[in-house]
Amino acid sequence: MQAILNRIDWQKSNLLPVVVQDVQNNEVLMMAYMNKEALELSLTTKVAHYFSRSKKRIWKKGESSGHIQKIHSFNIDCDNDTLLIKVIQEGVACHTGRRSCFFTELQSGEINSEVQVDSQAMYGVIDTLYHTIQERKNADPASSWTAKLFSKGDNTILKKIVEEAGEFSFAYKDDDEAEMIYEAADLTYHVLVALAAKNISPDRIKQELSRRFNMSGIVEKNSRES
Repeated sequence: MQAILNRIDWQKSNLLPVVVQDVQNNEVLMMAYMNKEALELSLTTKVAHYFSRSKKRIWKKGESSGHIQKIHSFNIDCDNDTLLIKVIQEGVACHTGRRSCFFTELQSGEINSEVQVDSQAMYGVIDTLYHTIQERKNADPASSWTAKLFSKGDNTILKKIVEEAGEFSFAYKDDDEAEMIYEAADLTYHVLVALAAKNISPDRIKQELSRRFNMSGIVEKNSRES
């Protein structure tokens, strides 16, 4: 195993670009990255593991959706710094619910692939919403509220968070349950816009909350103050 890992030119980067193809028809499904740990897990289990730059952690492809990639073969390029793997894809590869991540024609922006699976059912509403927000960054501000927020910049995004937090607080004070739910949804959306602006995946918020599970709130607060 170590001899295989040593073949990689890790000096250029600690992340190895990985092109993923369907073994049956050679369709390019996605492109991702592996660090040494992810590559070792992939070699050992023959199931694709990657390092997520947004989540800042190792992730097994399909860990949430069940759409795993069973690896058929590994190939390294002539410079020993890019990997090609051929896989048996269970379900779909893309978080949009499409078979492949490469479905947008660059010049026209035309979508050339249909959604096959409900992405919300695959990943949950928060992760799906975050990915949708990321996709709206390059949309037309005239037709997308999310794109309009990004075009107006940080001050507008932060102003909306403060505004929605205030409206939630008023709904709470009025003991209006329906309004609290509505305003909490608005607040969550605008916080996700801010996170997307900084490319911070909500998975990292989940990791932080998980870290605090076995820690007293008082202890956690004191640790930040110290």
